[in-house]
Amino acid sequence: MRVALGLEYDGRFFEGWQTQPSGRTVQDHLQEAIFKFTGEKVNAVCAGRTDAKVHASGQVVHIDTECERNDFSWVRGLNSYLEPTVAVRWAQYVPESFHARFSAVSRTYQYWISNEPVRSPLLAGRTGWVFRPLDEKKMQEGADYLLGEHDFSSFRAAGCQSKTPIKTVNFIEVERRGRFIKVELQANAFLYHMVRNIVGCLVYIGSGARNPEWMAEVLAAKKREKAAPTFFPSGLYLTGVGYPEEFKLPQYGASPF
Repeated sequence: MRVALGLEYDGRFFEGWQTQPSGRTVQDHLQEAIFKFTGEKVNAVCAGRTDAKVHASGQVVHIDTECERNDFSWVRGLNSYLEPTVAVRWAQYVPESFHARFSAVSRTYQYWISNEPVRSPLLAGRTGWVFRPLDEKKMQEGADYLLGEHDFSSFRAAGCQSKTPIKTVNFIEVERRGRFIKVELQANAFLYHMVRNIVGCLVYIGSGARNPEWMAEVLAAKKREKAAPTFFPSGLYLTGVGYPEEFKLPQYGASPF
């Protein structure tokens, strides 16, 4: 049987999603909890591999199991073996045709920036920080150049395993909320470090180091060195994964602030 799980985790305490020799990844920790709960060694497949220090409120995972439990028993049982920094928010049986990664039709991320002169210790590891004032309207103007289907090679990190740099961005919204700036992005899929590289460029624009039209130049160049440096992982959250309606999965993914 195949089970889909909705995960939320605090990336500060993990070395990313994918299993590592250290065992300090979300995948390692989840698979260990599944073994303790079911006695089975399984491979947990996720919708999007998050980097070290990156968070998630809407990660989706699937596993194959011989263990039959009701949906809520999966939630309560696994959470009893998971650390407080990660939790299963929902569980649901799905057909074998479902695949957490390949069935997904969209991913949604939020990047949260603390924009104030002095850093906040309470937000360390939970947001990015920019001490210079940012103009969110100019950031939105720059973001609009990225909408639609494009070759995003300028925002692709070395080591990216995607077969193509061509992705479709459905929306990017930049919004100020008091001392915070929220950048929300949705695309059919993202390249390695694509969101953090886009945010780095938006910060350049928002601080006045570049004008909004510069984003179009970066996109057209198709060269990573033309874009801004990769921004911090700390403010990035995977908040949602979209699937065809036939699977009837919960659309859960809370905003962190």
